[in-house]
Amino acid sequence: MLSGERMIVREWTRYWWVFLVSGILWLLIAWVVLRGNQTSIAAVGLLIGVVFLLAGINEVGVATVVSGGWKVWHYIMAVLFILAGLWGFIRPVNTFFALASVLGLILIFYGTFEIIQGVASRAVNPYWWVNLITGILLVLLAFWVSGSDRVYALAQRTVLILFWVGFFALFRGFSQIFMAFAVRHEGQEAAAADAARPA
Repeated sequence: MLSGERMIVREWTRYWWVFLVSGILWLLIAWVVLRGNQTSIAAVGLLIGVVFLLAGINEVGVATVVSGGWKVWHYIMAVLFILAGLWGFIRPVNTFFALASVLGLILIFYGTFEIIQGVASRAVNPYWWVNLITGILLVLLAFWVSGSDRVYALAQRTVLILFWVGFFALFRGFSQIFMAFAVRHEGQEAAAADAARPA
C-alpha cells in the first residue's frame, strides 16, 4: 500500500465509532417502532420521514468512506432517502398511502441493492454476508407484502408498514455496527503495517 493510501486509511478509520453510534441509534429506533402501538396515519408518515432522513444521512456517511462507483450509488440513495424523508414531514398522510401502495417495489429495490453490495464487497469487507442476508430478507418481505397487500385493511397496513420500518432499522443497525468493527479492524491492520515497516 502506498504511503498516501495508508494516510487515507488511517484518516477515515479514526471515525469508526461514528458507524457504531449510528448502528446503536438504528437499533433504538427499531426497538421503539417494533414495540409501539401506533394508530395515527399521520404519525406513521412522520415516523417514516424520520427513518428515511436518517437513512439518507447514513448513506452520505457511507459514501464518504467507499470508493469508485459505489460512492455515486450511495450519494444517489442518500438524495432519494432525504427527499422521501422531507416528503414525509411535509405530507405525512400522503407518505403513508404512497408507501402502502409501493412498499413491495421499494423493498425489492433496496433488497437487491443490499445483495449486490454484499457480494461485490466480499474481498474487502469481512462482514459482507450481513448485507447479503439483509438483502435476501428484504426481498422475501417484498414478496410477502406484494402478495398480501391487496387484502389488508388500513389498520393492518399500518401495522405492516411499522413492521417494515422496524425491520429496516434493525438490520441497518446491525450492518452499521458490523461496519464499525470492520473499519476499526482495517485501521488496526494499517497501523500494524506502518509499525512493521522499516524506517
